Amino acid sequence: MKTVYKLTLGLLLLLTACENDLDQVPPNIASADSLEDFTGVLNAAYFYQHGSVTPMAVMGDFRADNAFMFEAPFTEFDEFDADLPAMEDQFFGPFYTALYRSILSANNVIENSSNANDVGEAKFLRALSYFKLVQVFGDVTVNLSATPPTDDASIFVRQPASDVYNNVIIPDLQDAIAALESESVNGRASRLAAQGILGKVYMHRGDFANAQTQLAAVISGASAAGVELQENFTDIFGVDNDLNSEIIFATQISSSIVDEYGFSEFWSWSGGLDTKSLMPLDVDLIAAFDAVVNDTLPGGDLRRAVTINEELMASPKFPQTGGPDHDWIELRLADVILLYAEALNENGANAAEVLALLDPIRLRAGLTNLDPMVLNTQALVRQAIQDERRLELAYEGQRWFDLVRTGTVDAEMGQTINSQFHLFPIPISEILATGGVITQNPGY
Repeated sequence: MKTVYKLTLGLLLLLTACENDLDQVPPNIASADSLEDFTGVLNAAYFYQHGSVTPMAVMGDFRADNAFMFEAPFTEFDEFDADLPAMEDQFFGPFYTALYRSILSANNVIENSSNANDVGEAKFLRALSYFKLVQVFGDVTVNLSATPPTDDASIFVRQPASDVYNNVIIPDLQDAIAALESESVNGRASRLAAQGILGKVYMHRGDFANAQTQLAAVISGASAAGVELQENFTDIFGVDNDLNSEIIFATQISSSIVDEYGFSEFWSWSGGLDTKSLMPLDVDLIAAFDAVVNDTLPGGDLRRAVTINEELMASPKFPQTGGPDHDWIELRLADVILLYAEALNENGANAAEVLALLDPIRLRAGLTNLDPMVLNTQALVRQAIQDERRLELAYEGQRWFDLVRTGTVDAEMGQTINSQFHLFPIPISEILATGGVITQNPGY
Protein backbone atom coordinates (compact mmCIF):
# COMPACT_ATOMS: atom_id res chain seq x y z
CA MET A 1 0.00 0.00 0.00
CA LYS A 2 1.40 3.37 -0.93
CA THR A 3 2.06 6.06 1.63
CA VAL A 4 1.19 9.61 0.63
CA TYR A 5 2.93 12.41 2.46
CA LYS A 6 0.73 13.80 5.20
CA LEU A 7 -0.04 17.46 4.92
CA THR A 8 -0.24 19.52 8.07
CA LEU A 9 -1.77 22.95 8.56
CA GLY A 10 1.69 24.40 8.11
CA LEU A 11 1.92 22.76 4.71
CA LEU A 12 -1.48 24.05 3.69
CA LEU A 13 -0.31 27.56 4.46
CA LEU A 14 2.46 26.99 1.96
CA LEU A 15 -0.12 26.75 -0.79
CA THR A 16 -0.65 30.51 -0.76
CA ALA A 17 0.70 31.89 -4.02
CA CYS A 18 1.95 35.31 -5.02
CA GLU A 19 1.61 37.01 -8.38
CA ASN A 20 4.91 35.86 -9.81
CA ASP A 21 6.22 32.33 -9.51
CA LEU A 22 9.69 33.41 -8.43
CA ASP A 23 8.07 35.53 -5.74
CA GLN A 24 6.79 32.58 -3.75
CA VAL A 25 7.25 33.64 -0.15
CA PRO A 26 3.91 32.80 1.50
CA PRO A 27 2.94 35.55 3.97
CA ASN A 28 1.30 33.18 6.47
CA ILE A 29 4.17 30.77 7.10
CA ALA A 30 6.41 31.15 10.13
CA SER A 31 9.85 32.52 9.36
CA ALA A 32 12.61 29.96 8.83
CA ASP A 33 14.35 31.21 11.97
CA SER A 34 11.44 29.98 14.11
CA LEU A 35 11.18 26.53 12.52
CA GLU A 36 13.07 23.51 13.77
CA ASP A 37 11.25 20.74 11.89
CA PHE A 38 11.10 21.27 8.13
CA THR A 39 9.11 18.12 7.38
CA GLY A 40 6.06 20.13 6.27
CA VAL A 41 8.15 22.31 3.99
CA LEU A 42 9.80 19.26 2.44
CA ASN A 43 6.37 17.67 1.95
CA ALA A 44 5.33 20.83 0.12
CA ALA A 45 8.24 20.39 -2.29
CA TYR A 46 6.96 16.88 -3.04
CA PHE A 47 3.34 18.06 -3.26
CA TYR A 48 4.03 20.75 -5.83
CA GLN A 49 5.42 18.14 -8.22
CA HIS A 50 1.78 17.11 -8.77
CA GLY A 51 1.16 20.16 -10.94
CA SER A 52 3.90 19.15 -13.36
CA VAL A 53 2.61 15.63 -13.96
CA THR A 54 -0.22 16.05 -16.47
CA PRO A 55 1.46 18.81 -18.50
CA MET A 56 4.61 16.67 -18.78
CA ALA A 57 2.54 13.65 -19.80
CA VAL A 58 0.71 15.61 -22.50
CA MET A 59 3.87 17.29 -23.79
CA GLY A 60 5.70 13.96 -23.90
CA ASP A 61 3.12 11.97 -25.85
CA PHE A 62 0.68 14.36 -27.54
CA ARG A 63 3.45 16.50 -29.02
CA ALA A 64 5.00 13.32 -30.41
CA ASP A 65 3.60 10.49 -32.53
CA ASN A 66 1.93 8.45 -29.77
CA ALA A 67 -1.18 10.57 -29.26
CA PHE A 68 -3.00 13.51 -30.79
CA MET A 69 -5.57 16.14 -29.93
CA PHE A 70 -9.01 16.08 -31.50
CA GLU A 71 -10.49 19.49 -30.72
CA ALA A 72 -9.19 22.95 -31.65
CA PRO A 73 -7.28 24.83 -30.34
CA PHE A 74 -5.70 21.81 -28.60
CA THR A 75 -4.78 20.49 -32.04
CA GLU A 76 -1.93 23.02 -31.85
CA PHE A 77 0.04 20.27 -30.11
CA ASP A 78 0.22 18.61 -33.51
CA GLU A 79 1.07 21.83 -35.35
CA PHE A 80 4.59 23.18 -35.18
CA ASP A 81 4.00 26.90 -35.40
CA ALA A 82 3.65 30.02 -33.27
CA ASP A 83 0.16 29.27 -31.92
CA LEU A 84 0.98 26.83 -29.12
CA PRO A 85 1.01 29.54 -26.37
CA ALA A 86 -2.80 29.39 -26.49
CA MET A 87 -2.45 26.25 -24.34
CA GLU A 88 -0.82 28.20 -21.50
CA ASP A 89 -3.67 28.09 -18.99
CA GLN A 90 -4.02 24.32 -19.01
CA PHE A 91 -0.46 23.17 -19.52
CA PHE A 92 2.56 25.49 -19.55
CA GLY A 93 1.35 27.90 -16.87
CA PRO A 94 0.47 25.28 -14.22
CA PHE A 95 3.64 23.35 -15.05
CA TYR A 96 5.83 26.43 -14.62
CA THR A 97 4.10 27.55 -11.43
CA ALA A 98 4.16 24.15 -9.75
CA LEU A 99 7.84 23.55 -10.33
CA TYR A 100 8.97 26.96 -9.11
CA ARG A 101 6.87 26.45 -5.99
CA SER A 102 8.55 23.09 -5.45
CA ILE A 103 11.92 24.78 -5.94
CA LEU A 104 11.14 27.48 -3.40
CA SER A 105 10.07 24.92 -0.80
CA ALA A 106 13.20 22.88 -1.50
CA ASN A 107 15.34 26.02 -1.13
CA ASN A 108 13.82 26.62 2.29
CA VAL A 109 14.82 23.14 3.46
CA ILE A 110 18.29 23.35 1.91
CA GLU A 111 19.02 26.71 3.52
CA ASN A 112 17.61 26.07 6.95
CA SER A 113 17.27 22.40 7.87
CA SER A 114 19.95 20.65 9.90
CA ASN A 115 18.65 17.22 8.84
CA ALA A 116 21.07 15.93 6.19
CA ASN A 117 18.59 13.44 4.75
CA ASP A 118 15.91 16.12 4.38
CA VAL A 119 18.41 18.36 2.61
CA GLY A 120 19.32 15.48 0.30
CA GLU A 121 15.67 14.93 -0.60
CA ALA A 122 15.21 18.67 -1.15
CA LYS A 123 18.22 18.80 -3.48
CA PHE A 124 16.84 15.84 -5.41
CA LEU A 125 13.49 17.60 -5.83
CA ARG A 126 15.11 20.89 -6.82
CA ALA A 127 17.23 19.10 -9.41
CA LEU A 128 14.22 17.16 -10.72
CA SER A 129 12.25 20.41 -11.02
CA TYR A 130 14.97 22.22 -12.95
CA PHE A 131 15.53 19.16 -15.14
CA LYS A 132 11.87 19.18 -16.15
CA LEU A 133 11.98 22.93 -16.73
CA VAL A 134 15.02 22.86 -19.04
CA GLN A 135 13.65 19.90 -20.99
CA VAL A 136 10.47 21.85 -21.66
CA PHE A 137 11.65 25.46 -21.93
CA GLY A 138 15.42 25.38 -22.45
CA ASP A 139 16.91 28.45 -20.74
CA VAL A 140 15.11 29.24 -17.48
CA THR A 141 15.32 31.60 -14.53
CA VAL A 142 17.25 30.28 -11.54
CA ASN A 143 16.41 30.85 -7.90
CA LEU A 144 18.47 29.10 -5.23
CA SER A 145 17.22 31.15 -2.30
CA ALA A 146 14.32 30.68 0.10
CA THR A 147 13.88 34.47 0.12
CA PRO A 148 14.72 35.71 -3.39
CA PRO A 149 15.31 39.47 -3.72
CA THR A 150 12.27 40.21 -5.87
CA ASP A 151 13.28 43.85 -6.28
CA ASP A 152 16.31 42.70 -8.28
CA ALA A 153 15.20 42.17 -11.87
CA SER A 154 18.32 40.15 -12.65
CA ILE A 155 16.82 37.08 -10.96
CA PHE A 156 14.22 36.97 -13.73
CA VAL A 157 16.81 36.76 -16.50
CA ARG A 158 16.77 33.32 -18.08
CA GLN A 159 20.00 31.39 -17.60
CA PRO A 160 21.45 29.16 -20.35
CA ALA A 161 20.26 25.56 -20.02
CA SER A 162 23.88 24.40 -20.00
CA ASP A 163 24.56 26.55 -16.93
CA VAL A 164 21.45 25.24 -15.20
CA TYR A 165 22.67 21.70 -15.82
CA ASN A 166 26.23 22.36 -14.72
CA ASN A 167 25.59 24.71 -11.79
CA VAL A 168 22.34 23.39 -10.33
CA ILE A 169 20.99 20.08 -11.60
CA ILE A 170 24.17 18.00 -11.65
CA PRO A 171 25.64 19.33 -8.35
CA ASP A 172 22.27 18.93 -6.59
CA LEU A 173 21.96 15.33 -7.72
CA GLN A 174 25.54 14.59 -6.72
CA ASP A 175 24.81 16.01 -3.26
CA ALA A 176 21.62 13.96 -3.06
CA ILE A 177 23.53 10.78 -3.94
CA ALA A 178 25.97 11.50 -1.12
CA ALA A 179 23.22 12.22 1.42
CA LEU A 180 20.55 9.60 0.74
CA GLU A 181 20.21 5.88 1.37
CA SER A 182 19.84 3.53 -1.60
CA GLU A 183 16.53 2.10 -0.49
CA SER A 184 13.47 4.32 -0.74
CA VAL A 185 11.40 4.83 2.40
CA ASN A 186 7.67 5.27 1.73
CA GLY A 187 8.41 6.09 -1.89
CA ARG A 188 10.54 9.13 -1.11
CA ALA A 189 13.70 10.16 -2.93
CA SER A 190 16.61 7.73 -2.60
CA ARG A 191 20.22 7.46 -3.69
CA LEU A 192 19.12 5.07 -6.44
CA ALA A 193 16.60 7.63 -7.71
CA ALA A 194 19.21 10.40 -7.69
CA GLN A 195 21.70 8.19 -9.58
CA GLY A 196 19.03 7.27 -12.11
CA ILE A 197 17.92 10.83 -12.75
CA LEU A 198 21.55 11.94 -12.96
CA GLY A 199 22.17 9.22 -15.53
CA LYS A 200 19.19 10.47 -17.52
CA VAL A 201 20.47 14.04 -17.21
CA TYR A 202 23.82 12.99 -18.66
CA MET A 203 22.02 11.23 -21.52
CA HIS A 204 20.20 14.47 -22.32
CA ARG A 205 23.57 16.24 -22.25
CA GLY A 206 25.12 13.68 -24.62
CA ASP A 207 27.65 12.79 -21.92
CA PHE A 208 27.50 9.05 -22.43
CA ALA A 209 30.56 8.20 -20.35
CA ASN A 210 29.18 9.76 -17.17
CA ALA A 211 25.71 8.45 -18.00
CA GLN A 212 27.05 4.91 -18.22
CA THR A 213 28.66 5.21 -14.79
CA GLN A 214 25.52 6.44 -13.06
CA LEU A 215 23.13 4.07 -14.81
CA ALA A 216 25.42 1.10 -14.11
CA ALA A 217 25.36 2.06 -10.42
CA VAL A 218 21.56 1.93 -10.43
CA ILE A 219 21.46 -1.49 -12.08
CA SER A 220 24.13 -2.96 -9.80
CA GLY A 221 22.50 -1.52 -6.68
CA ALA A 222 18.90 -2.28 -7.59
CA SER A 223 18.55 -5.69 -5.99
CA ALA A 224 19.93 -4.62 -2.63
CA ALA A 225 17.50 -1.70 -2.65
CA GLY A 226 14.54 -4.00 -3.38
CA VAL A 227 14.19 -2.85 -7.00
CA GLU A 228 13.61 -5.39 -9.75
CA LEU A 229 11.66 -5.79 -12.98
CA GLN A 230 8.08 -6.86 -12.49
CA GLU A 231 7.46 -10.33 -13.88
CA ASN A 232 4.31 -9.15 -15.70
CA PHE A 233 4.19 -5.86 -17.57
CA THR A 234 0.59 -5.26 -16.52
CA ASP A 235 1.59 -5.29 -12.85
CA ILE A 236 3.57 -2.05 -13.22
CA PHE A 237 0.47 0.10 -13.69
CA GLY A 238 -2.82 0.76 -11.94
CA VAL A 239 -3.53 2.08 -8.49
CA ASP A 240 -3.10 -1.34 -6.88
CA ASN A 241 0.46 -1.47 -8.20
CA ASP A 242 1.67 1.95 -7.04
CA LEU A 243 5.23 1.80 -5.68
CA ASN A 244 5.76 -1.73 -7.00
CA SER A 245 9.25 -3.21 -7.12
CA GLU A 246 10.10 -1.71 -10.53
CA ILE A 247 9.44 1.87 -9.48
CA ILE A 248 12.56 3.81 -8.55
CA PHE A 249 10.73 7.09 -8.03
CA ALA A 250 7.15 8.25 -8.55
CA THR A 251 5.22 11.39 -7.77
CA GLN A 252 2.63 10.05 -5.34
CA ILE A 253 -0.94 11.13 -5.89
CA SER A 254 -4.01 10.65 -3.72
CA SER A 255 -7.61 11.66 -4.26
CA SER A 256 -7.74 12.51 -0.55
CA ILE A 257 -5.35 15.42 -1.09
CA VAL A 258 -6.59 18.29 -3.24
CA ASP A 259 -4.42 18.68 -6.32
CA GLU A 260 -3.78 22.26 -7.41
CA TYR A 261 -3.95 21.14 -11.04
CA GLY A 262 -7.57 21.89 -11.88
CA PHE A 263 -7.98 20.19 -15.25
CA SER A 264 -8.21 16.65 -16.65
CA GLU A 265 -5.42 14.48 -15.27
CA PHE A 266 -2.93 12.40 -17.28
CA TRP A 267 -4.98 9.19 -17.03
CA SER A 268 -8.01 11.02 -18.46
CA TRP A 269 -6.04 12.28 -21.45
CA SER A 270 -4.48 8.94 -22.36
CA GLY A 271 -7.75 7.09 -21.78
CA GLY A 272 -9.77 9.34 -24.09
CA LEU A 273 -11.89 10.66 -21.23
CA ASP A 274 -11.50 14.34 -22.12
CA THR A 275 -13.71 15.65 -24.93
CA LYS A 276 -10.75 17.51 -26.40
CA SER A 277 -9.31 14.15 -27.42
CA LEU A 278 -11.84 11.34 -27.20
CA MET A 279 -9.71 9.05 -29.37
CA PRO A 280 -6.12 10.08 -28.62
CA LEU A 281 -4.33 6.98 -29.91
CA ASP A 282 -2.12 7.81 -32.88
CA VAL A 283 -2.19 5.19 -35.63
CA ASP A 284 1.58 5.52 -35.82
CA LEU A 285 1.87 3.85 -32.41
CA ILE A 286 -0.39 1.03 -33.60
CA ALA A 287 1.95 0.61 -36.57
CA ALA A 288 4.92 0.49 -34.20
CA PHE A 289 3.36 -2.44 -32.35
CA ASP A 290 2.44 -4.09 -35.67
CA ALA A 291 6.07 -3.85 -36.77
CA VAL A 292 7.23 -6.34 -34.13
CA VAL A 293 4.75 -9.05 -35.09
CA ASN A 294 7.48 -11.28 -36.55
CA ASP A 295 9.54 -11.03 -33.36
CA THR A 296 6.85 -12.22 -30.95
CA LEU A 297 6.58 -15.49 -29.10
CA PRO A 298 3.15 -17.19 -29.05
CA GLY A 299 0.73 -14.66 -27.60
CA GLY A 300 2.26 -11.59 -29.21
CA ASP A 301 3.63 -8.45 -27.60
CA LEU A 302 2.11 -8.51 -24.14
CA ARG A 303 2.56 -4.75 -23.79
CA ARG A 304 0.12 -4.09 -26.59
CA ALA A 305 -3.14 -4.74 -24.73
CA VAL A 306 -1.84 -2.85 -21.70
CA THR A 307 -0.82 0.17 -23.77
CA ILE A 308 -3.34 0.54 -26.61
CA ASN A 309 -7.01 -0.21 -27.24
CA GLU A 310 -7.66 -0.08 -30.98
CA GLU A 311 -11.43 -0.27 -30.55
CA LEU A 312 -11.55 2.81 -28.34
CA MET A 313 -8.45 4.36 -29.97
CA ALA A 314 -7.10 5.18 -26.52
CA SER A 315 -4.66 3.86 -23.94
CA PRO A 316 -5.76 1.76 -20.94
CA LYS A 317 -2.29 1.92 -19.38
CA PHE A 318 -3.57 3.99 -16.45
CA PRO A 319 -7.13 2.65 -15.99
CA GLN A 320 -10.07 4.91 -15.25
CA THR A 321 -10.79 2.81 -12.16
CA GLY A 322 -8.84 4.42 -9.36
CA GLY A 323 -7.66 7.13 -11.73
CA PRO A 324 -7.41 9.95 -9.18
CA ASP A 325 -5.07 7.77 -7.12
CA HIS A 326 -2.64 6.78 -9.87
CA ASP A 327 0.95 7.67 -9.03
CA TRP A 328 2.98 9.21 -11.85
CA ILE A 329 6.07 7.16 -12.62
CA GLU A 330 9.08 9.45 -12.86
CA LEU A 331 11.65 6.63 -13.19
CA ARG A 332 11.45 2.84 -13.32
CA LEU A 333 14.06 0.15 -13.77
CA ALA A 334 13.20 -0.75 -17.37
CA ASP A 335 13.75 2.90 -18.34
CA VAL A 336 17.18 2.83 -16.68
CA ILE A 337 18.16 -0.45 -18.36
CA LEU A 338 17.25 0.91 -21.79
CA LEU A 339 19.18 4.11 -21.15
CA TYR A 340 22.16 2.09 -19.97
CA ALA A 341 22.07 0.00 -23.15
CA GLU A 342 21.94 3.21 -25.17
CA ALA A 343 24.91 4.67 -23.31
CA LEU A 344 26.94 1.50 -23.83
CA ASN A 345 26.14 1.55 -27.53
CA GLU A 346 27.16 5.19 -27.88
CA ASN A 347 30.38 4.39 -26.01
CA GLY A 348 31.29 1.70 -28.56
CA ALA A 349 30.31 -1.52 -26.80
CA ASN A 350 29.73 -4.52 -29.05
CA ALA A 351 26.21 -5.30 -30.22
CA ALA A 352 25.95 -8.61 -28.35
CA GLU A 353 26.70 -6.97 -24.99
CA VAL A 354 24.24 -4.15 -25.58
CA LEU A 355 21.36 -6.18 -26.97
CA ALA A 356 21.62 -8.73 -24.15
CA LEU A 357 20.47 -5.97 -21.77
CA LEU A 358 17.18 -5.79 -23.65
CA ASP A 359 16.49 -9.53 -23.32
CA PRO A 360 14.64 -9.46 -19.93
CA ILE A 361 12.47 -6.55 -21.06
CA ARG A 362 11.63 -8.19 -24.37
CA LEU A 363 11.05 -11.62 -22.81
CA ARG A 364 8.59 -10.08 -20.36
CA ALA A 365 6.85 -8.48 -23.35
CA GLY A 366 6.60 -11.80 -25.16
CA LEU A 367 9.27 -10.97 -27.72
CA THR A 368 12.27 -12.94 -28.94
CA ASN A 369 15.83 -11.80 -28.28
CA LEU A 370 17.38 -9.48 -30.84
CA ASP A 371 20.14 -11.04 -32.94
CA PRO A 372 23.51 -9.21 -32.79
CA MET A 373 24.48 -10.94 -36.04
CA VAL A 374 21.65 -9.04 -37.74
CA LEU A 375 21.79 -5.82 -35.73
CA ASN A 376 25.53 -5.62 -36.16
CA THR A 377 26.19 -1.88 -36.39
CA GLN A 378 25.97 0.93 -33.87
CA ALA A 379 23.25 2.61 -35.96
CA LEU A 380 21.08 -0.53 -36.10
CA VAL A 381 21.42 -1.11 -32.36
CA ARG A 382 20.63 2.55 -31.70
CA GLN A 383 17.39 2.27 -33.67
CA ALA A 384 16.46 -0.99 -31.93
CA ILE A 385 16.84 0.64 -28.51
CA GLN A 386 14.81 3.65 -29.58
CA ASP A 387 12.05 1.39 -30.91
CA GLU A 388 12.06 -0.57 -27.65
CA ARG A 389 11.81 2.59 -25.56
CA ARG A 390 8.78 3.70 -27.55
CA LEU A 391 6.83 0.50 -26.96
CA GLU A 392 7.93 0.06 -23.35
CA LEU A 393 7.35 3.66 -22.22
CA ALA A 394 4.42 4.83 -24.37
CA TYR A 395 2.03 7.15 -22.48
CA GLU A 396 4.60 7.69 -19.75
CA GLY A 397 5.56 11.17 -21.00
CA GLN A 398 8.89 10.10 -22.52
CA ARG A 399 8.51 10.00 -26.30
CA TRP A 400 8.90 13.65 -27.34
CA PHE A 401 11.83 14.25 -25.03
CA ASP A 402 13.53 11.09 -26.32
CA LEU A 403 13.13 12.31 -29.90
CA VAL A 404 14.59 15.71 -29.08
CA ARG A 405 17.59 14.41 -27.13
CA THR A 406 18.45 11.81 -29.80
CA GLY A 407 18.06 14.26 -32.68
CA THR A 408 15.45 12.06 -34.38
CA VAL A 409 12.43 14.38 -34.37
CA ASP A 410 12.23 14.77 -38.15
CA ALA A 411 12.96 11.12 -38.94
CA GLU A 412 10.39 9.74 -36.51
CA MET A 413 7.72 12.40 -37.01
CA GLY A 414 7.97 12.11 -40.79
CA GLN A 415 8.30 15.84 -41.39
CA THR A 416 10.84 18.62 -41.13
CA ILE A 417 10.23 20.55 -37.93
CA ASN A 418 12.00 23.78 -37.07
CA SER A 419 14.16 23.09 -34.01
CA GLN A 420 12.65 26.20 -32.39
CA PHE A 421 9.56 24.09 -31.81
CA HIS A 422 11.47 21.37 -29.99
CA LEU A 423 10.92 23.56 -26.93
CA PHE A 424 7.63 24.82 -25.55
CA PRO A 425 6.53 28.44 -25.02
CA ILE A 426 7.28 30.29 -21.81
CA PRO A 427 3.96 31.26 -20.18
CA ILE A 428 3.01 34.74 -21.39
CA SER A 429 1.76 35.56 -17.90
CA GLU A 430 5.33 35.21 -16.60
CA ILE A 431 6.71 37.45 -19.31
CA LEU A 432 4.12 40.14 -18.52
CA ALA A 433 4.60 39.83 -14.75
CA THR A 434 8.29 40.65 -15.11
CA GLY A 435 7.82 43.49 -17.60
CA GLY A 436 9.49 41.49 -20.33
CA VAL A 437 12.62 40.59 -18.35
CA ILE A 438 11.66 36.95 -18.82
CA THR A 439 11.76 36.50 -22.59
CA GLN A 440 9.86 34.16 -24.90
CA ASN A 441 11.41 31.25 -26.76
CA PRO A 442 12.12 31.96 -30.43
CA GLY A 443 9.28 31.07 -32.77
CA TYR A 444 6.45 31.85 -30.32
